[in-house]
Amino acid sequence: MRTGPPPMDPWGRAVSPGADPARGRLVIVPLGRVDDVAVRVAAGQVQAVFNLPVDVSDPRPEPEYALIPARRQYDAGAIIKALAADPVGPAWRLGLTEADLCLPFLTHVYGESQLGGRAAVVSPRRLRIEPGGGRAPIETLYERLAKVVLHEVGHLRGLVHCPRSGCLMNFSLGLDQLDQLMACFCPDCERRLGLRGGKADP
Repeated sequence: MRTGPPPMDPWGRAVSPGADPARGRLVIVPLGRVDDVAVRVAAGQVQAVFNLPVDVSDPRPEPEYALIPARRQYDAGAIIKALAADPVGPAWRLGLTEADLCLPFLTHVYGESQLGGRAAVVSPRRLRIEPGGGRAPIETLYERLAKVVLHEVGHLRGLVHCPRSGCLMNFSLGLDQLDQLMACFCPDCERRLGLRGGKADP
């Protein structure tokens, strides 16, 4: 019979006997100054849809190491590499930054992640702009942010892009397409995630 304190995860929380504390937890990492509401939206969506505990780390400096001076943008891949190399704890990492993200072969990205890996990054910077110019309403911004965050966490959990036009895992080339996505996964993606009653098994 077991005696003494229960096993603890790296954050000092009790876990069930036999549970793997490396699974089922996500840490949101603000990079530079990030809207507090954006952080709460991201955390709430991940908790509600994936049934994952979410922690928010202390803010870290802006990712100047990822700056591409000629483009005045930040390499999302470099940010992900830095987050994935973080030695503290086994959890997934989701970086949130106001930096304008890109990849060497894409003019910009709203978010990027390691497929089945450990780290992702999302920026609300371009989500604030309407497709025809101007500033998006605040509710539109946070709806877009929620979709991008869930999409990238879906990649972390092993989902590839989905061919169904309305699914959250469909690849969006622009804001028009992002706005047309449902705020949920299609049945096939739900099945791959093990979703039950709107939540995923951690």
